Amino acid sequence: MPYIPNGIIDTALHETVGLKPAANVKTVTVFKATEQSDHYANGVVLAAFKGELYCMWQSSPKDEDSDDTRVLYSISSDEGNTWSKPMVLSAPGMDCYCTSGGWLVNGDTLIAFIDTWQKGLSPRGGKTCYITSTDGFSWSPMQPVRMADGSEMNGVLEQDPYRLPDGRLVGATHFMPGLHICPVYTDDPCGISGWRKGNFESEDISKTSREIEPSQYLRPDGTFVMLFRDQSSSFRKLVSESKDRGVTWTKPTLTTFPDGRTKQCAGNLPDGTSYMVSCPAPAKRRWPLVLHLSNDGIKFDKAILLRSGSLNDLPPRRYEGKYKTLGYSYPKAIAYHQNLYIGYSTNKEDVECTIVTL
Repeated sequence: MPYIPNGIIDTALHETVGLKPAANVKTVTVFKATEQSDHYANGVVLAAFKGELYCMWQSSPKDEDSDDTRVLYSISSDEGNTWSKPMVLSAPGMDCYCTSGGWLVNGDTLIAFIDTWQKGLSPRGGKTCYITSTDGFSWSPMQPVRMADGSEMNGVLEQDPYRLPDGRLVGATHFMPGLHICPVYTDDPCGISGWRKGNFESEDISKTSREIEPSQYLRPDGTFVMLFRDQSSSFRKLVSESKDRGVTWTKPTLTTFPDGRTKQCAGNLPDGTSYMVSCPAPAKRRWPLVLHLSNDGIKFDKAILLRSGSLNDLPPRRYEGKYKTLGYSYPKAIAYHQNLYIGYSTNKEDVECTIVTL
Protein backbone atom coordinates (compact mmCIF):
# COMPACT_ATOMS: atom_id res chain seq x y z
CA MET A 1 0.00 0.00 0.00
CA PRO A 2 1.18 3.60 -0.51
CA TYR A 3 3.45 5.09 2.13
CA ILE A 4 5.90 7.93 2.72
CA PRO A 5 9.39 6.77 3.78
CA ASN A 6 10.80 8.23 6.97
CA GLY A 7 12.61 11.54 6.52
CA ILE A 8 10.65 12.81 3.51
CA ILE A 9 8.34 15.06 5.57
CA ASP A 10 8.15 16.12 9.22
CA THR A 11 4.52 16.52 10.32
CA ALA A 12 5.63 18.21 13.56
CA LEU A 13 6.49 21.26 11.43
CA HIS A 14 2.92 22.43 10.83
CA GLU A 15 3.51 25.18 8.26
CA THR A 16 5.67 23.29 5.76
CA VAL A 17 6.16 19.67 7.03
CA GLY A 18 9.85 20.48 6.63
CA LEU A 19 9.73 21.23 2.90
CA LYS A 20 11.20 24.32 1.24
CA PRO A 21 9.53 26.32 -1.58
CA ALA A 22 10.46 24.99 -5.04
CA ALA A 23 11.53 27.13 -8.00
CA ASN A 24 9.27 25.27 -10.44
CA VAL A 25 6.06 26.14 -8.54
CA LYS A 26 3.86 29.22 -9.02
CA THR A 27 0.29 30.08 -8.03
CA VAL A 28 -2.30 32.14 -9.91
CA THR A 29 -5.72 33.33 -8.77
CA VAL A 30 -8.71 32.24 -10.85
CA PHE A 31 -11.33 34.02 -8.72
CA LYS A 32 -10.96 36.24 -5.67
CA ALA A 33 -14.01 36.91 -3.51
CA THR A 34 -14.95 40.58 -3.07
CA GLU A 35 -17.70 42.50 -1.32
CA GLN A 36 -19.71 42.42 -4.57
CA SER A 37 -19.25 38.69 -5.35
CA ASP A 38 -20.12 35.34 -3.83
CA HIS A 39 -18.08 34.65 -0.69
CA TYR A 40 -18.07 30.85 -0.80
CA ALA A 41 -16.14 28.71 -3.31
CA ASN A 42 -15.07 25.06 -3.24
CA GLY A 43 -14.93 21.90 -5.35
CA VAL A 44 -12.50 23.33 -7.90
CA VAL A 45 -11.93 21.05 -10.92
CA LEU A 46 -9.77 21.62 -14.00
CA ALA A 47 -9.84 20.29 -17.58
CA ALA A 48 -7.95 20.90 -20.82
CA PHE A 49 -10.07 21.22 -23.96
CA LYS A 50 -9.13 22.43 -27.45
CA GLY A 51 -6.01 24.26 -26.30
CA GLU A 52 -7.62 26.01 -23.35
CA LEU A 53 -7.94 25.28 -19.64
CA TYR A 54 -11.34 25.13 -17.95
CA CYS A 55 -12.00 25.54 -14.25
CA MET A 56 -15.34 24.84 -12.51
CA TRP A 57 -16.33 25.28 -8.88
CA GLN A 58 -19.37 25.51 -6.64
CA SER A 59 -20.25 29.02 -5.54
CA SER A 60 -22.69 30.60 -3.12
CA PRO A 61 -23.19 33.98 -1.47
CA LYS A 62 -22.17 32.86 2.03
CA ASP A 63 -22.59 29.23 3.14
CA GLU A 64 -21.50 25.76 2.04
CA ASP A 65 -24.18 23.69 0.28
CA SER A 66 -26.88 26.31 0.77
CA ASP A 67 -30.00 26.21 -1.41
CA ASP A 68 -28.61 29.01 -3.61
CA THR A 69 -25.42 27.10 -4.52
CA ARG A 70 -24.57 27.15 -8.23
CA VAL A 71 -21.70 26.06 -10.47
CA LEU A 72 -19.43 28.64 -12.09
CA TYR A 73 -16.60 28.21 -14.57
CA SER A 74 -13.73 30.19 -16.05
CA ILE A 75 -11.47 29.69 -19.08
CA SER A 76 -7.76 30.35 -19.60
CA SER A 77 -6.26 30.73 -23.09
CA ASP A 78 -2.68 31.30 -21.91
CA GLU A 79 -1.62 28.13 -20.09
CA GLY A 80 -3.42 29.07 -16.87
CA ASN A 81 -1.74 32.42 -16.28
CA THR A 82 -4.90 34.52 -16.62
CA TRP A 83 -8.57 33.53 -16.39
CA SER A 84 -11.85 34.86 -17.76
CA LYS A 85 -14.55 36.41 -15.65
CA PRO A 86 -16.61 33.58 -14.10
CA MET A 87 -19.62 32.35 -16.06
CA VAL A 88 -22.61 30.35 -14.81
CA LEU A 89 -22.42 26.68 -15.77
CA SER A 90 -25.48 25.54 -13.80
CA ALA A 91 -27.95 27.46 -11.66
CA PRO A 92 -30.06 26.09 -8.77
CA GLY A 93 -33.66 25.17 -9.45
CA MET A 94 -36.81 25.16 -7.37
CA ASP A 95 -36.11 21.70 -5.94
CA CYS A 96 -32.34 21.29 -6.21
CA TYR A 97 -29.11 23.16 -5.77
CA CYS A 98 -26.00 22.12 -7.69
CA THR A 99 -22.32 21.54 -7.11
CA SER A 100 -19.35 20.76 -9.34
CA GLY A 101 -19.21 17.17 -10.55
CA GLY A 102 -16.09 17.50 -12.70
CA TRP A 103 -15.16 17.38 -16.37
CA LEU A 104 -14.56 14.76 -19.01
CA VAL A 105 -13.19 15.30 -22.52
CA ASN A 106 -14.08 12.92 -25.34
CA GLY A 107 -12.68 14.06 -28.67
CA ASP A 108 -14.42 17.30 -29.70
CA THR A 109 -16.90 17.17 -26.80
CA LEU A 110 -16.49 18.62 -23.32
CA ILE A 111 -18.73 16.96 -20.74
CA ALA A 112 -19.52 18.79 -17.50
CA PHE A 113 -20.95 16.72 -14.66
CA ILE A 114 -23.35 18.57 -12.37
CA ASP A 115 -24.23 17.14 -8.98
CA THR A 116 -27.85 18.03 -8.15
CA TRP A 117 -28.87 17.95 -4.48
CA GLN A 118 -32.53 17.76 -3.45
CA LYS A 119 -33.38 20.65 -1.14
CA GLY A 120 -34.50 19.62 2.33
CA LEU A 121 -33.60 15.94 1.86
CA SER A 122 -32.43 14.10 4.98
CA PRO A 123 -29.94 12.52 4.99
CA ARG A 124 -28.57 14.79 2.28
CA GLY A 125 -27.83 13.25 -1.07
CA GLY A 126 -27.99 13.93 -4.75
CA LYS A 127 -27.88 12.66 -8.30
CA THR A 128 -25.44 13.20 -11.16
CA CYS A 129 -26.42 15.01 -14.33
CA TYR A 130 -24.41 16.24 -17.30
CA ILE A 131 -24.29 18.89 -20.00
CA THR A 132 -22.10 18.90 -23.12
CA SER A 133 -20.46 21.47 -25.36
CA THR A 134 -18.27 21.56 -28.45
CA ASP A 135 -17.15 25.17 -28.00
CA GLY A 136 -17.11 25.69 -24.21
CA PHE A 137 -19.86 28.33 -24.34
CA SER A 138 -23.04 26.75 -25.73
CA TRP A 139 -24.31 23.88 -23.58
CA SER A 140 -26.82 21.11 -24.13
CA PRO A 141 -29.86 20.71 -21.82
CA MET A 142 -29.07 18.92 -18.57
CA GLN A 143 -29.70 15.16 -18.59
CA PRO A 144 -29.25 12.44 -15.93
CA VAL A 145 -26.18 10.21 -15.97
CA ARG A 146 -27.40 6.61 -16.28
CA MET A 147 -26.38 3.20 -14.99
CA ALA A 148 -26.00 0.14 -17.21
CA ASP A 149 -29.64 -0.86 -16.62
CA GLY A 150 -30.85 2.55 -17.83
CA SER A 151 -31.75 3.89 -14.39
CA GLU A 152 -30.52 7.28 -13.20
CA MET A 153 -27.32 7.30 -11.17
CA ASN A 154 -28.74 7.56 -7.67
CA GLY A 155 -25.74 9.38 -6.24
CA VAL A 156 -23.09 12.03 -6.89
CA LEU A 157 -20.12 11.09 -9.05
CA GLU A 158 -16.76 11.96 -7.58
CA GLN A 159 -14.96 14.62 -9.56
CA ASP A 160 -12.14 12.85 -11.36
CA PRO A 161 -13.04 9.60 -13.15
CA TYR A 162 -9.88 7.97 -14.53
CA ARG A 163 -9.60 6.84 -18.15
CA LEU A 164 -7.66 3.58 -18.37
CA PRO A 165 -5.35 2.96 -21.36
CA ASP A 166 -8.04 0.75 -22.95
CA GLY A 167 -10.64 3.54 -22.64
CA ARG A 168 -12.61 2.26 -19.66
CA LEU A 169 -13.60 4.94 -17.13
CA VAL A 170 -13.24 4.11 -13.45
CA GLY A 171 -14.42 6.40 -10.67
CA ALA A 172 -16.60 6.39 -7.59
CA THR A 173 -20.08 7.57 -6.64
CA HIS A 174 -21.56 8.56 -3.27
CA PHE A 175 -24.87 6.70 -3.46
CA MET A 176 -28.10 7.53 -1.59
CA PRO A 177 -29.59 7.30 0.94
CA GLY A 178 -26.94 9.54 2.43
CA LEU A 179 -23.44 9.44 0.96
CA HIS A 180 -22.19 5.85 0.70
CA ILE A 181 -19.23 5.34 -1.58
CA CYS A 182 -18.85 2.65 -4.22
CA PRO A 183 -16.38 2.45 -7.13
CA VAL A 184 -18.09 2.54 -10.53
CA TYR A 185 -16.95 1.86 -14.08
CA THR A 186 -18.22 2.26 -17.64
CA ASP A 187 -17.02 1.61 -21.18
CA ASP A 188 -18.99 4.61 -22.49
CA PRO A 189 -16.23 7.05 -23.55
CA CYS A 190 -18.42 10.03 -22.62
CA GLY A 191 -19.15 8.69 -19.13
CA ILE A 192 -22.85 9.51 -19.40
CA SER A 193 -24.26 5.96 -19.41
CA GLY A 194 -23.40 2.33 -18.81
CA TRP A 195 -22.07 2.77 -15.27
CA ARG A 196 -21.82 -0.35 -13.09
CA LYS A 197 -20.99 -0.69 -9.41
CA GLY A 198 -17.76 -2.47 -8.53
CA ASN A 199 -17.68 -5.27 -5.99
CA PHE A 200 -16.67 -3.25 -2.92
CA GLU A 201 -17.16 -3.46 0.84
CA SER A 202 -17.47 -0.08 2.57
CA GLU A 203 -17.90 0.59 6.28
CA ASP A 204 -21.21 2.24 7.21
CA ILE A 205 -21.10 5.07 9.77
CA SER A 206 -24.71 6.23 9.69
CA LYS A 207 -25.36 8.88 7.05
CA THR A 208 -22.11 8.22 5.19
CA SER A 209 -19.59 5.51 4.61
CA ARG A 210 -16.31 5.75 6.47
CA GLU A 211 -14.59 5.96 3.09
CA ILE A 212 -15.50 9.12 1.16
CA GLU A 213 -14.14 11.51 -1.48
CA PRO A 214 -11.73 9.15 -3.27
CA SER A 215 -9.23 9.64 -6.04
CA GLN A 216 -7.24 7.11 -8.02
CA TYR A 217 -4.10 6.25 -9.95
CA LEU A 218 -2.59 3.33 -11.85
CA ARG A 219 0.54 1.47 -10.75
CA PRO A 220 3.07 0.26 -13.38
CA ASP A 221 1.96 -3.36 -12.78
CA GLY A 222 -1.61 -2.48 -13.81
CA THR A 223 -3.04 -2.36 -10.28
CA PHE A 224 -5.65 0.36 -9.92
CA VAL A 225 -5.38 2.18 -6.59
CA MET A 226 -8.19 4.19 -4.97
CA LEU A 227 -7.46 6.47 -2.00
CA PHE A 228 -10.12 7.69 0.42
CA ARG A 229 -10.60 10.34 3.05
CA ASP A 230 -11.26 8.61 6.40
CA GLN A 231 -14.41 10.11 7.90
CA SER A 232 -13.66 8.25 11.17
CA SER A 233 -10.85 10.77 11.87
CA SER A 234 -7.83 8.50 11.92
CA PHE A 235 -6.16 11.37 9.99
CA ARG A 236 -4.70 8.81 7.62
CA LYS A 237 -5.68 7.80 4.10
CA LEU A 238 -7.58 4.61 3.36
CA VAL A 239 -6.77 2.54 0.28
CA SER A 240 -8.43 -0.13 -1.87
CA GLU A 241 -7.02 -1.85 -4.97
CA SER A 242 -8.42 -3.47 -8.11
CA LYS A 243 -6.56 -5.81 -10.44
CA ASP A 244 -9.44 -6.32 -12.89
CA ARG A 245 -10.09 -2.81 -14.25
CA GLY A 246 -12.42 -1.70 -11.47
CA VAL A 247 -14.74 -4.72 -11.23
CA THR A 248 -13.61 -6.09 -7.85
CA TRP A 249 -11.85 -4.29 -5.00
CA THR A 250 -9.96 -5.20 -1.87
CA LYS A 251 -11.46 -4.25 1.49
CA PRO A 252 -10.29 -0.70 2.31
CA THR A 253 -7.36 -0.63 4.72
CA LEU A 254 -5.72 2.14 6.68
CA THR A 255 -2.39 3.45 5.40
CA THR A 256 0.31 5.31 7.34
CA PHE A 257 -0.10 8.24 4.91
CA PRO A 258 -1.06 11.30 7.03
CA ASP A 259 -4.13 13.19 5.91
CA GLY A 260 -5.95 16.21 7.37
CA ARG A 261 -9.35 14.52 6.79
CA THR A 262 -9.99 16.29 3.54
CA LYS A 263 -10.45 15.45 -0.13
CA GLN A 264 -7.22 14.68 -1.97
CA CYS A 265 -6.44 14.02 -5.61
CA ALA A 266 -4.28 11.46 -7.33
CA GLY A 267 -3.32 10.41 -10.83
CA ASN A 268 -0.44 9.69 -13.16
CA LEU A 269 1.94 12.02 -14.95
CA PRO A 270 2.53 11.40 -18.69
CA ASP A 271 5.61 9.27 -17.91
CA GLY A 272 3.56 7.04 -15.59
CA THR A 273 4.77 8.56 -12.31
CA SER A 274 2.06 8.30 -9.65
CA TYR A 275 1.14 11.51 -7.84
CA MET A 276 -1.13 12.60 -5.07
CA VAL A 277 -1.89 16.07 -3.77
CA SER A 278 -3.08 16.43 -0.19
CA CYS A 279 -2.61 18.07 3.18
CA PRO A 280 -0.33 15.57 5.02
CA ALA A 281 -1.36 16.70 8.49
CA PRO A 282 -2.16 14.19 11.27
CA ALA A 283 -4.90 16.55 12.50
CA LYS A 284 -7.89 18.47 11.16
CA ARG A 285 -5.70 21.02 9.37
CA ARG A 286 -5.83 21.89 5.68
CA TRP A 287 -2.24 23.03 5.26
CA PRO A 288 0.37 22.71 3.92
CA LEU A 289 -0.61 21.56 0.42
CA VAL A 290 1.93 19.02 -0.86
CA LEU A 291 2.56 17.12 -4.09
CA HIS A 292 3.79 13.55 -3.46
CA LEU A 293 5.45 11.53 -6.26
CA SER A 294 6.24 7.82 -6.68
CA ASN A 295 7.83 5.75 -9.44
CA ASP A 296 6.15 2.51 -8.36
CA GLY A 297 2.88 3.84 -6.91
CA ILE A 298 3.81 2.47 -3.49
CA LYS A 299 6.80 4.39 -2.09
CA PHE A 300 6.09 8.12 -2.35
CA ASP A 301 9.66 9.26 -1.78
CA LYS A 302 9.48 12.72 -3.38
CA ALA A 303 7.53 15.66 -1.97
CA ILE A 304 7.08 19.21 -3.31
CA LEU A 305 5.65 22.04 -1.25
CA LEU A 306 2.78 23.73 -3.14
CA ARG A 307 1.40 26.05 -0.45
CA SER A 308 2.45 26.50 3.16
CA GLY A 309 0.63 27.53 6.31
CA SER A 310 2.85 30.57 6.86
CA LEU A 311 1.32 34.00 7.26
CA ASN A 312 2.88 35.25 4.01
CA ASP A 313 1.31 32.38 2.04
CA LEU A 314 -2.00 31.42 3.68
CA PRO A 315 -4.10 34.60 3.99
CA PRO A 316 -6.63 35.14 6.77
CA ARG A 317 -10.25 34.35 5.96
CA ARG A 318 -12.03 37.54 4.94
CA TYR A 319 -15.69 36.49 5.07
CA GLU A 320 -17.72 34.39 7.47
CA GLY A 321 -19.88 31.46 6.38
CA LYS A 322 -20.95 27.94 7.28
CA TYR A 323 -18.06 25.43 7.12
CA LYS A 324 -15.61 28.11 5.94
CA THR A 325 -12.55 26.00 6.72
CA LEU A 326 -9.19 27.77 6.87
CA GLY A 327 -6.60 26.40 4.44
CA TYR A 328 -6.44 24.72 1.05
CA SER A 329 -9.53 22.64 0.31
CA TYR A 330 -10.34 19.87 -2.18
CA PRO A 331 -7.45 19.93 -4.68
CA LYS A 332 -7.91 18.41 -8.14
CA ALA A 333 -5.04 18.19 -10.64
CA ILE A 334 -4.45 17.61 -14.35
CA ALA A 335 -1.26 17.19 -16.38
CA TYR A 336 -1.15 19.44 -19.44
CA HIS A 337 1.69 20.75 -21.66
CA GLN A 338 4.58 19.73 -19.38
CA ASN A 339 2.86 21.18 -16.31
CA LEU A 340 0.78 19.81 -13.48
CA TYR A 341 -2.11 22.16 -12.72
CA ILE A 342 -3.64 21.88 -9.24
CA GLY A 343 -6.92 23.72 -8.63
CA TYR A 344 -8.31 24.23 -5.11
CA SER A 345 -10.03 26.79 -2.93
CA THR A 346 -8.21 28.85 -0.34
CA ASN A 347 -10.26 29.35 2.83
CA LYS A 348 -13.27 28.23 0.77
CA GLU A 349 -13.57 31.70 -0.72
CA ASP A 350 -10.84 32.14 -3.37
CA VAL A 351 -10.25 29.84 -6.36
CA GLU A 352 -6.55 29.30 -7.03
CA CYS A 353 -4.37 27.21 -9.31
CA THR A 354 -0.83 26.14 -8.52
CA ILE A 355 1.27 25.26 -11.58
CA VAL A 356 4.20 22.87 -11.28
CA THR A 357 6.63 22.66 -14.21
CA LEU A 358 7.43 18.99 -14.66
